[in-house]
Amino acid sequence: MRRLTILIAATLLATQTPVAAWAAAQQPSKPVAASFYTGKWYEIARTPNSGQRDCQAPTTEFTGKGANGFSVHQVCRKGSASGAEKVFDTTGQIVSGTQNAKFKMSFLGGLKKQEYWVLDRADDQSWAIMATPGGNFVWLLSRKPVMDAAAKAAALARVKALGYAKLEYPQQPPA
Repeated sequence: MRRLTILIAATLLATQTPVAAWAAAQQPSKPVAASFYTGKWYEIARTPNSGQRDCQAPTTEFTGKGANGFSVHQVCRKGSASGAEKVFDTTGQIVSGTQNAKFKMSFLGGLKKQEYWVLDRADDQSWAIMATPGGNFVWLLSRKPVMDAAAKAAALARVKALGYAKLEYPQQPPA
């Protein structure tokens, strides 16, 4: 009976969980400066996800708040880079002992928390690769809405080397 239960559970997992979810994200490769959590980031690429369906020109703006905390203001435009804004505000906290490379954000008034990892970044902090620990989702963020072609190619190669092959590229407003 125990074997049958294990077999049924494994079958359900295999049919409902994407393969990418089984492989956890790689650990962050570099420390992250505290300045990562200030200013605006533009989303260049991401793993397709239902929460960002038809989200164009997405931005995330961090504002420092206390020792290791910050506020987050996210904007998504529906349908096009000039579409109607959908705004989301929340808070976050850097996970101590991670060299600022991991943080948690609270959603729904603190009822749900999600951890994120900054897997890699440019030495000049001009771009960063952020993911969820389970390996399900990844985002390529840039300090500019349009990345330099060489930097973008290098960052996307790194995203793919980390195991994220299926990406979508939201529109950004014209430079």
